Amino acid sequence: MAVIKPVNGKHPQIPSDCFVAENATIVGEVSFGKECSVWYNAVIRGDVHYIKIGNKVNIQDGAVIHATYQKSPTTIGNNVSVGHNAIVHGCTIHDNVLIGMGSIIMDDCSIESNSIIAAGAVVTKNTTVESGTIYAGIPAKKVKDISQELISGEINRIANNYVEYSSWVKE
Repeated sequence: MAVIKPVNGKHPQIPSDCFVAENATIVGEVSFGKECSVWYNAVIRGDVHYIKIGNKVNIQDGAVIHATYQKSPTTIGNNVSVGHNAIVHGCTIHDNVLIGMGSIIMDDCSIESNSIIAAGAVVTKNTTVESGTIYAGIPAKKVKDISQELISGEINRIANNYVEYSSWVKE
């Protein structure tokens, strides 16, 4: 069974239509929207600041979502995919974003809507990723603009697929 526990009297808020894997950990002031999924070995720690997650967000295997004590909460918008082993820390992720596998988003970053962070990218503190762009590398830099086809073909497809995948494993 997943580890879901309060910290300092603040309980995770998880709607009944969300999927949480048996070995995921969600603690403290964490709230989810509808149709979210938290996959195997993912950790979401709202122990030092709040974490707010929108609708149709998938937190894939091994990902870590955290915040900075009394300084930087983490907010994730709607229709967001956080790839396997990614780290999202004390930042804002807007709607329709794909965070690639193994990438790191540092404190006080803002990832604007309709953007992609490439696998393995490191988005350094205070970076703003402009809407409609792909950022890659260490440190992450803009590599190109995103076409409308890529937004609907990848960002939306992955978010929708994870809603379907979670229906396969819900008990």
